[in-house]
Amino acid sequence: MRHFAFTFTLFLLLLAGGREALCVEQLDYRIGEGDVLKVLVYDNPDLETTTRVSGNGTIQMPLVGELKIEGLTVSQVASKIAAKLSAGFIRNPQVSVFVEEFRSKRAIIMGEVKAPGLYELSGTTSLMELISKAGGMTTEAGNEVTIKRKNPGNPGQDDLISVNLKNLLEKQETSTNVAIRDGDSVFVPRAGVFFVTGQVRRPDAYKLEAGTTVIKAITMAGGFSELASQKRVRLIRRVDDVETVIKKVPMHTLVMPEDVIVVPESFF
Repeated sequence: MRHFAFTFTLFLLLLAGGREALCVEQLDYRIGEGDVLKVLVYDNPDLETTTRVSGNGTIQMPLVGELKIEGLTVSQVASKIAAKLSAGFIRNPQVSVFVEEFRSKRAIIMGEVKAPGLYELSGTTSLMELISKAGGMTTEAGNEVTIKRKNPGNPGQDDLISVNLKNLLEKQETSTNVAIRDGDSVFVPRAGVFFVTGQVRRPDAYKLEAGTTVIKAITMAGGFSELASQKRVRLIRRVDDVETVIKKVPMHTLVMPEDVIVVPESFF
């Protein structure tokens, strides 16, 4: 029970962006330039070391000397140090590695979040963790989030990554909960809306979701009332500032932002 509580506390510290030394064996964090590591070797206090990862991705370790570790996870670093120490220095060394200071990594999040701005990334940070750092989404947030990411192979052209938050939250598609990288720009757009009026049970403005058809929109509005003329539904759409009225609109027609669906009253 104590072990579980300790692990859970460390996880909360990571989400809060704490700078305290974390038990990074619980994390899949990859070491990089500027990270400060604390290395402990069980029953060998003279080998306790606090070291910063150099510009060429190395650290200095007693007995071992210079060790290339950039890009390795924390557990891999511990294993590599243990392997070096066991090669003629210590029998079965037990090595623990902690990240005392994470290197400075930042990402920007803008749009429909409560506190948009520049945020520091402590360790591995997922998209949802960054949104949480920004206070969560507003009620007007859309589902499609865009991540703008630098392309090392083509510095003049950024990569654009689209993530559907509805799938992420409702269907638990964890593969789409991408890790945020240093320099990423995240944009949470405002959701499109459409309007349903006339002979429906709940005429109102509704949040537009991908794939919404006229019949689905009417269903969202509570369905037809008893007085509705179901075969005379109109769709009012503005294209290039020109208003177009589509009479007797097919029920499978896809709804677009700012569309107005009008359900008239039956004459009979």
